[in-house]
Amino acid sequence: MKKEITATGRRKRSIAKVSMVPGKGKITVNGRDVNDYMPFATLVMDLKQPLVLTNNEKTFDINVTVLGGGFKGQAGAIRLGITRCLLKYDEPLDQSREDSYRKILKISGMVTRDPRIKERKKYGLKKARRAPQFSKR
Repeated sequence: MKKEITATGRRKRSIAKVSMVPGKGKITVNGRDVNDYMPFATLVMDLKQPLVLTNNEKTFDINVTVLGGGFKGQAGAIRLGITRCLLKYDEPLDQSREDSYRKILKISGMVTRDPRIKERKKYGLKKARRAPQFSKR
């Protein structure tokens, strides 16, 4: 019996659709291995954090489709998607117990979506807040 759990994670301009099935711990992003897709090992460590905290590195095979944004935003979106998948997986069990995934992940700040996005450019300015150089004379 293969039970697939799906969730969506977002960060900045990135959207990640994460599906998780019981397996050996293989993570695939857009059809490629996560280590081939992500340019930096720190980003791979960042997106694996929820699995490490809940001791599930070798429990699930994860398939991710991610679009938009840069690698940092994509890693954040994947991390949130994995967190939401783990919460769905742990949902039927008693949430008041001390080792529930929700308690572990909430303490580490994984459950909350990071709301910071790029501020829009305003007219008369060079960027969102950067004004043109002022010359007195």
